[in-house]
Amino acid sequence: MAQLIYSKGTQVRNDEYMTPKGAWEDIQMYIPGDKLIWEAFYGDGTSGQYLRELGFDVIHEDVDFYSRIPSADEICVSNPPFSGTQKILQRLVDIDMPFILILPSSKINTQYFRNIFANRSEPIQLIVPKKRISFRCLTETGTYEQSKSGAWFDCFYYCWKMDLPRDIMWL
Repeated sequence: MAQLIYSKGTQVRNDEYMTPKGAWEDIQMYIPGDKLIWEAFYGDGTSGQYLRELGFDVIHEDVDFYSRIPSADEICVSNPPFSGTQKILQRLVDIDMPFILILPSSKINTQYFRNIFANRSEPIQLIVPKKRISFRCLTETGTYEQSKSGAWFDCFYYCWKMDLPRDIMWL
């Protein structure tokens, strides 16, 4: 279950879900080995480390996603903060950057998702995991702990301009 953070008496849902190495191992065969990977959302730094351990050339720095100008040979492979999904997707499309993003399955039902992707010549493709991803979650004590039963929500790997063999890939 998502942890809740309290700020000045206001309850705010936590947006800190760190990607386990297994989530990247599961789709390793779909990440192009000849591209530079931009893991755009730093979190605790482990996601970029895991992608490097899997043999990818990775840029993973604690910089602002909206100000960094990526090169043409990069693709974005990341688990972004879910609360910023609309702006993140729009920026990636605006800069014409191929991506693989871990996002809740419910995002595909939003109006903004439809507005961004419905009329594009390059379709969104999905990779569907076998089970829920067991993220490490930020606790009230400021430490990350592994979820014992997986997330309380389902996620897909949303892919754009990745030329997967099918539009829906089942792991």
